[in-house]
Order: sequence, then structure tokens, then C-alpha cells
Amino acid sequence: MKPRFLEKYEQLIVPTVKEKFGFKNSLWVPRLKKIVVNMGVGEAVTDIKILEKTMEELATITGQKPIMRRAKKAIANFKIRAGLPIGCMVTLRKNMMYEFLDRLINVALPRIRDFNGVARDSFDESGNYSLGLKEQTIFPEIEYDKIQRAQGMNVTLVFNGKNKEETFEVLRLFGMPFK
Repeated sequence: MKPRFLEKYEQLIVPTVKEKFGFKNSLWVPRLKKIVVNMGVGEAVTDIKILEKTMEELATITGQKPIMRRAKKAIANFKIRAGLPIGCMVTLRKNMMYEFLDRLINVALPRIRDFNGVARDSFDESGNYSLGLKEQTIFPEIEYDKIQRAQGMNVTLVFNGKNKEETFEVLRLFGMPFK
């Protein structure tokens, strides 16, 4: 079964963006390639169990097993040696990506307290959008009583678009609540 956001992209967003920017071919419309969710866990240097618990929570949120990320360089001020585990990440593609985006926009973001919308200026030159979340409890899959500590995460939406304006329009039509 096709995800709801994929159908919305094909039936509503592609024709609208194609008409607005005067594209002759629907393949010129920016397409979401992948979503990367990253959680940095600095405390994992002293206690590996914190990282294991964080990896379980990230797997619950995304529906995919995360990979452990290790430090590339030693940083003496943070007591980090090269090769120590310091975080975890997940790369979502295809149907999982659209399902996660649907839950992020329609369920998780509205659950943030005093939420006024996401920043409009978090695009890079290629049109990719990055978003930082302060804690994982905004996702309904996480049980508030079972978490040990609030853990933030970075979500990056990677597009194949050429510029910020086209990507912004695609995200706006998806329903991303911009300020």
C-alpha cells in the first residue's frame, strides 16, 4: 500500500509546483530522496548503556534499526578518543521516509509545547532542510515513563532539487508548519 504522503506528492504537489515554476517536465520538481535522523549522545563516552537505550528509542521512532556512529578524531576537552561511540543515526528511504515525514508533520510537531512553526531559513544551498528537535517525547511511540533522559535529534530532509524556493514550496504543500 502506498503511503499517504507519496500519493499527495504525486497527485497534488507535482502538478502544483510544475505549474508555479513553469516546469515542462514533472521530473524537474524537487523530490525527497532520503531523511536522515541523527542523535548525538555525548554521555555515551562514560556509560555505553545510555547509547543502547537511545538506539532503542530511535528504532521505535523511525521503525528502522539505527547504526552506531563513532568519533573520527580525538577531542581532549570533551574526553573523546578516536573510535569511541558518540551517537546513532538512521537513513530512511522510500515508503519509510514518507511515513516518518507524515508522522513528523501531523503528529510530532503539533505536540511541541508553545510551538510557533519551524524556521524558514534552515535550508542549505542545495535545498535540503534541517530541523532540530529538543526531545524525543514528542513522538507518541515513546512512553514518557520509560525514558531515562530527554534526548534531542537532528532531522535532515534531503532533496534532489536545485534551489531553496522550489524545495520550500514542496515542503509547504506537504503541510510543514513554517513560521
